[in-house]
Amino acid sequence: MQSLPVFLRLTGRPVILTGAGEAADAKRRLLERAGAIVVGEADADARLAIVADGDGATVARLRARGVLVNATDQPDLCDFTLPAIVDRDPVLIAIGTGGASAGLAKALRQRLEVMLPARLGALATALFTARGAIRARWPEPAARRRAIDAGLAPGGAIDLLRDSAVDGLPHWLAETGEAAPSRLEVIHLTSGDPDDLTLRAARLLGEADRVYHQGAVPAVILDRARADAVRIVADDAPDAPGDGLSLWLSLG
Repeated sequence: MQSLPVFLRLTGRPVILTGAGEAADAKRRLLERAGAIVVGEADADARLAIVADGDGATVARLRARGVLVNATDQPDLCDFTLPAIVDRDPVLIAIGTGGASAGLAKALRQRLEVMLPARLGALATALFTARGAIRARWPEPAARRRAIDAGLAPGGAIDLLRDSAVDGLPHWLAETGEAAPSRLEVIHLTSGDPDDLTLRAARLLGEADRVYHQGAVPAVILDRARADAVRIVADDAPDAPGDGLSLWLSLG
């Protein structure tokens, strides 16, 4: 990973935009949609800039002032890049290629647009509103996270890919059953290439509380697990893996 994706709150903040033509117009619309105040190069308060004509001299002047710059079609001059965006406000999905191919990012966005329901944003808002009720229903953080994972999973009461998921939220909160019991799942890796992961293995890595693994399992596989999942090097599968979902990864 060569860049860290971040979401910047630009409402009411100045952002420099230079250049003219269709590229500059498109960037202006994007900035205004995000609530930014579009200003010229002379604005001393701006800390971000988009150089829509990719002019290297303009980039150099702005960088000398400590301004972070995006230069259109000049990835080597960019401090940040602008992703393709899937907007299901307040849910935003940003797709970036580090400037390698805007066309690829666009194609991925179009695929995701078809997959994601229009009411996904409404589900996010409803979950935010229900935070108090969710905490009361599942007081322990680990149990709460497992319950949310199960609810949002395929076939769950609030399956995020169903347009009616938001309508299932009251039923999900009222369910008397407990979250999925603690368990250990075994994954035998056929190679150290993450592209060879099965859909099941990729899904489990994204859900696991802890990952037990042989020392030979490469970091590129372990990086597919949740960032807060505990990684534990072991020679064999554990007898007492712990609460929640644990994985045992073996290679070969």
